[in-house]
Amino acid sequence: MDLFAQWLFGTDEPSELQGAASVRSLTVLEKILDFIEEGIIVHDDQRRIFLMNLAAEKITGWNREQALGRDCREVFPPDGICGAKCRFHPNGARGADGDPEHEIAFVSRTGEPKKIHMAIHKLPNGLQGVSGVLAVMKDVTEVSQLRWQVREKYSFGGMVGRSGAMREVFETIRQLTTSDYPVMITGESGTGKELVARAIHTESRRAGGPFVPINCGALPLNILESELFGHVRGAFTGAIRDKKGRFEMADGGTLFLDEVGELDPVFQVKLLRVLQEMRFEPVGGEQEVSVDVRIISATNRDLKSMVNKGEFRQDLFYRLCVVPVSLPPLRDRAADLPLLAEQVLESVRKESGKQIRSISNEAMDLLLIHNWPGNVRELINALQFASVRCEGETIEARHLPPELRSGSNSVPPLVSAGKDPHIWVRSRRGKLTEHDVAQALKESGGNKVKAAKLLGVGRATLYRFLAAASEEK
Repeated sequence: MDLFAQWLFGTDEPSELQGAASVRSLTVLEKILDFIEEGIIVHDDQRRIFLMNLAAEKITGWNREQALGRDCREVFPPDGICGAKCRFHPNGARGADGDPEHEIAFVSRTGEPKKIHMAIHKLPNGLQGVSGVLAVMKDVTEVSQLRWQVREKYSFGGMVGRSGAMREVFETIRQLTTSDYPVMITGESGTGKELVARAIHTESRRAGGPFVPINCGALPLNILESELFGHVRGAFTGAIRDKKGRFEMADGGTLFLDEVGELDPVFQVKLLRVLQEMRFEPVGGEQEVSVDVRIISATNRDLKSMVNKGEFRQDLFYRLCVVPVSLPPLRDRAADLPLLAEQVLESVRKESGKQIRSISNEAMDLLLIHNWPGNVRELINALQFASVRCEGETIEARHLPPELRSGSNSVPPLVSAGKDPHIWVRSRRGKLTEHDVAQALKESGGNKVKAAKLLGVGRATLYRFLAAASEEK
């Protein structure tokens, strides 16, 4: 109560004029706060906690006697209860000065991961000019989990997908919210690796900090070093002023190293040292700069194979790849294609003003059998092309790019029933049923192409049936 009294009265003890009534009022106030369902924590401008109610104890797992008088960062490491959105964080969102409300991933003292809704307010100065910050918290873990269960069927972080492969990606992102471990995202070009990186950042405690991307394969070695670590004035020709590098710009947030597999072997050594110590010297500088950065990297190359060939340092690989996330190519997630197509069309409607509402069955069949070597990026280009040619509300097969209409880069043709004794044709009577589809998939060993042949339907029809069944579940 000493710090609380000091804030209210400007001294550790109330004056005689204030008397016992003021002390009783202070005690009554604390008891009233204990009846409030929301957790309440108050600290001063030095982050010293001087008030904490019972609800806050329950949410955080900390006993108030253990927390009072201590720095918020000591009680809730590393950045306090608000993470990178704390108004005192050097690169945070400064919640008391900007948006006062946000949600944050939090781990209680007992190790239980939680989602907490925070409302941050700056309190008026006490009698001696001592100001404070009020944090009102509410445990929304159950609500967040329900929201997640609904959302995962459709979209997450700007990505859409209901296939098992994408649900696995979404679940991994959700599990990464309470950790700062480095993440390595792998996948073919055009699969959406930067979207995954941004989603990981947005869902984490660092969401209030910056997300800084850099393409490691697009810059020559000398420029890359300056871009990552910065430089001082006069370090080289054209360096007319000091410039912060991406590491320093990402302090308190996330640095995304795209195409990390393209790094020069010489630069790999420099990067490894920085990742180990989180300290570096700007180009031409003599003073070391320390940063607090989470690293997310991405590549479309097989880094393990490169390590075996001596093309990529093994120690750097293990430093970057603590949590691997693998993105499937579009050809392996055909069940997601209708959702992706609708997402692209929504964007087309906003950008062009054209009211294109649907894709014909014939056009969708062509999309489903295409091999998509360019993945989602190629799909976006194809539908944008089709939107230019489409003058109505429905994209027809004739509107698609020539390579899709001609069948180039299509999935290999079906094996005829006469050449494969394991394939038999079921005469269809009426609509597909879950029982028939399950039996066909079982007999084909899970091969959807063979299952469609067994059922006597086209692959596109089977894909649509599976997508609809997945959505209903």
